[in-house]
Amino acid sequence: MNSDKGAMMNTSRLQLALNVSDIEQATAFYSTLFGTEPHKVRPGYVNFAIADPPLKLVLFENPDASGSLNHLGVELSDVEQVADAAERFESTGLSTRASQNEMCCHAVQDKVYVTAPDVPLGSWEFYTVIDEEPSALHEGTSEACCNGEAVASGCCS
Repeated sequence: MNSDKGAMMNTSRLQLALNVSDIEQATAFYSTLFGTEPHKVRPGYVNFAIADPPLKLVLFENPDASGSLNHLGVELSDVEQVADAAERFESTGLSTRASQNEMCCHAVQDKVYVTAPDVPLGSWEFYTVIDEEPSALHEGTSEACCNGEAVASGCCS
């Protein structure tokens, strides 16, 4: 197993975002489990861009969370795929909410949220990263998302 760190993504991959109580311990575990180093590390936040299996694994240090699942998503390669997904969901009657240039998880993203039955947080997000390293973070959004307040802030939930 390896990371596609630095490589341009050509296909979709599942995103699994987890709440963890100890970010360093969890990072060491998942680095060993998947045989790769993290793609991005920030205080209270780590993500892995795993090539095999295709997975974006996101860890939020959130020791007070009521469960280990933070959110579910699908990372897409570009904004056109996000728009196509939104159109497909809407044409089939699924409940959606779109967001463009959203500052979340230390990145700028376009995304569409799809309301789902029986998903603990109520929705899936289909998204693409527009800017992996934004020069200026908007007050309260990325920081709130990445420090475990994702559900309360609406970012990444």
